[in-house]
Amino acid sequence: MNLPIRKLYTRYIHNVIIAIEAITANTLKSLLTALGIMFGVAAVISMLAIGKGAQQEVLEQIKMVGVNNIIITPVKETVISGDGTNSDDDSNQKSKRKSKGLTLVDAESIQKTIPSVDKVSPVISMNYYAVKYDKSYPIVLEGVAPEYFSLLNIGIVKGKIFSDEQNEKGVPVCVIGNNIKVKFFNQENPIGKYIKVGENWLRVVGVAEKRDFTASASDEMGISSSDNKIFIPTKALLLRFKDRSRINPKIFEQMSRGGNNSNSEDKATIENQLDKIIIQVKETNELSATADIIKRMLLRRHANLYDFEVTVPELLLKQQQKTNDIFNIVLGAIASISLIVGGIGIMNIMLASVWERIREIGTRQAIGASRKDIIVQFLAESTLISIGGGLIGIVLGVLLAYTIEATAGIKTIVSFISVFIAFGVSATVGIVFGYIPAKSAASQDPVESLRH
Repeated sequence: MNLPIRKLYTRYIHNVIIAIEAITANTLKSLLTALGIMFGVAAVISMLAIGKGAQQEVLEQIKMVGVNNIIITPVKETVISGDGTNSDDDSNQKSKRKSKGLTLVDAESIQKTIPSVDKVSPVISMNYYAVKYDKSYPIVLEGVAPEYFSLLNIGIVKGKIFSDEQNEKGVPVCVIGNNIKVKFFNQENPIGKYIKVGENWLRVVGVAEKRDFTASASDEMGISSSDNKIFIPTKALLLRFKDRSRINPKIFEQMSRGGNNSNSEDKATIENQLDKIIIQVKETNELSATADIIKRMLLRRHANLYDFEVTVPELLLKQQQKTNDIFNIVLGAIASISLIVGGIGIMNIMLASVWERIREIGTRQAIGASRKDIIVQFLAESTLISIGGGLIGIVLGVLLAYTIEATAGIKTIVSFISVFIAFGVSATVGIVFGYIPAKSAASQDPVESLRH
């Protein structure tokens, strides 16, 4: 480094040191000056952390409901009344009599008929108690196809899933959730062991991975944890446990014709055989079209009765993500306003400081300090206050984000980019809003300054 450059460098370092001495000499005043920046940076980091957490939740939900999936659920049970005294109109009542609700045949027809469909799995859920030795535990028994696990991205940590052949034959085998494994097989390998559910013994062939999920995901998308579930082949559940679609054929036929039933069973409820049908489409761009085809197909099969609902979770989640992004931009903009307010606060207090330190400015000018030296001194002072406030604000923002997650149950993720942006903006605010006071200080007349 040659002499002129070293001299220039030393001169500016000296100005910065004077600025640091001025800050440390008035610690409380400097701290109060930086408050706006502190809270502004903390607000930006915590708001961006909330937004990042919401975005991550959406991505996790998309993974849990599966990519390119369509979910069909029954709207409600179809009630068939033999006396015809239902409050619905006649045409709707006749449709109800003809519809058997969501059935296994519906799922098979969708698989065979629609070319854009890749995989299909019916889902039947029932509450039972699992028993092994002297241990009893409430579980959800789900009848599913082997494709179910790939549809919802459920990994198998031990063993394997049951085969198509086992599903077709209704073999009493099962894949158990993590909590079931811990409860009944904590110290042993469960593969090949038996567990009793209801009156049936099931042979364990696999253990599903542990999955975390949010309450919002469960409510909005109908997904839930697999930890307390035992999965068996669909036809095993229908054959060995309960087929809810079965009623007396003669009663069904008589009611379908509108006849009266003199028996005590004059009113029957046809329950949906399935609780859900999950369908995976081959290409994302075929989701909407396939959903429309499925809807029209099921309407024909269900006598034009909307006793089912077709949902495309991925499209709903992407719309939710878009809404979250807009909301995050608004939150970030509101939080950024506090940084601007903080910068205005720095500018006002630094302007007041110029008048308080006018003799100091005059003395420095009298001993040879140039206007540039005065500008550097006051600009360094405002920038250091802003940077110091930004560093404290980062700590506060991170603590606030974790506090929100712990107390409110809202997922937050503090990213490096949000911290970098907040810190960078705080430093910029110090430079931008500190320039006017620095220029005002440099423009003071030395003679007038010393008179004060």
